[in-house]
Amino acid sequence: MADDTDLVALSDCALADMARVRPVLDKIADKWTILILTVLCPRPSRFNAIKRRLDGITHKALADALKRLERNGLVTRTVLPTAPIGVEYAITPLGHSLRQPFEALCAWSLKNDAAIEAANSEYDSNRPNA
Repeated sequence: MADDTDLVALSDCALADMARVRPVLDKIADKWTILILTVLCPRPSRFNAIKRRLDGITHKALADALKRLERNGLVTRTVLPTAPIGVEYAITPLGHSLRQPFEALCAWSLKNDAAIEAANSEYDSNRPNA
């Protein structure tokens, strides 16, 4: 395994530090945030374009997530002077700073999805039916 000194240091953080880390992770590690920011990273997009790229997200879930991301300073919302009025979302510098770790998570997910599915199947097959 690679040098895990940073992880050891993180696990040894004072409780006060962990109390600061958790709320931030709660804001960026929900179901849709990583995927929304990944869609917005290359270029700003309109609401429906984001929705089309994120299979399975509901209108309400996307609207709520975009409001939360805007509140947290990760995206901006710009009303476009079009008829009908359009809205475009763009990633902020703060949101863009998450690009590298999010790309690493996405790459890890693609590399390991089959292994996780195999582990799920093995676990489930070794559990008695409830």
